[in-house]
Amino acid sequence: MTDNLRHAAGSVMVVGLSTAELSGLERAWLKLIRPAGIILFRRNIIDAKQTRAVLKEATHYCTTAHLRCIDIEGGTVDRLRDAVAPMPSAQTVAATGKPALMQKHGELIAREASAFGFNATLAPVLDLALPESAKVMGTRTASADPETVVLYVRAFLNGLKVHSVAGCGKHFPGLGGGTLDSHLETPAIDRSTAELWRDDLVPYRQLKNELPMVMVNHARYPKTPGHNDPASVSRYWITTVLMEKIGYRGLIFSDDLEMGGILNYMPIEEASIAAIRAGMHLIEIGHGPELILRAYEALIGEAEKSAAFRKLLIERARSCARLRAARFSTPQSAALSSSQLSKLAESIRAFAAKVESSQGGAA
Repeated sequence: MTDNLRHAAGSVMVVGLSTAELSGLERAWLKLIRPAGIILFRRNIIDAKQTRAVLKEATHYCTTAHLRCIDIEGGTVDRLRDAVAPMPSAQTVAATGKPALMQKHGELIAREASAFGFNATLAPVLDLALPESAKVMGTRTASADPETVVLYVRAFLNGLKVHSVAGCGKHFPGLGGGTLDSHLETPAIDRSTAELWRDDLVPYRQLKNELPMVMVNHARYPKTPGHNDPASVSRYWITTVLMEKIGYRGLIFSDDLEMGGILNYMPIEEASIAAIRAGMHLIEIGHGPELILRAYEALIGEAEKSAAFRKLLIERARSCARLRAARFSTPQSAALSSSQLSKLAESIRAFAAKVESSQGGAA
């Protein structure tokens, strides 16, 4: 039973690494945890050869059908901008009004992600570009208009699919009305259930069958039945709204549990347990091994104390495994040569120039 619990706890976690190569300590805790996937950041990436090697070694310790994640949205969130070329932002591409360029955006991001060994990018952003969040979100948001967001996201996802890279819609149920950065603080978003359903949730409602994954944020929505619980640990938002009312059937992924938006509200042990109870399939912890191990042991400890949680954790691990198997069973793609990588960088720069020259164009 203990082995089953340990496997279940690890298989609902996606974890980060400290540097550009695997340490002995990381090998030890990866072997213990056997997570569902790895996420890399700029600190972990030097070039394609090194990144592919560290991913291959790290995922050797993961469960089957594992995730190899990176954040490439374009613009300010682009982990490969230094290693390949800067990618235009979602807002800049959406402003062209041209679905062909929106799809090309997804295709190029998928090509570079795949070239470095990744099978998932934690993009696109589905948040609305509302005035309240302009200083926080910048050009990460495609538009203030939900239908324009749907147009961009649908085309972007089609582009990712061409190169077999999974996308992740974020940050459910929407950060457009937030004035605080959830990396540091817990935003309280002053929007009613009716406003959120009419506007912020439109992209999720219309694209529920096209999003391989959905990431849940750490904001509070006090004017809704979710009250003051961050969405990432809220059964109302994850189970009642996303799964039952919207009918989403894909993987549900937490925003990083190391962020201040959740850790200011509760310790990581409580957050990990609450997220799984709320309906989460995968919890992300992107940096420190201490927090990763604390979360892992907390899940096991709660399952040992509570028969109900033990049953829930094992079932969540099983459903997560089924969903992963449907999307992440293919091996790492073939490496590109130096000349092919150079051509990819040239393609991205040419695309950026075309996007800049197409601002305001008609669909």
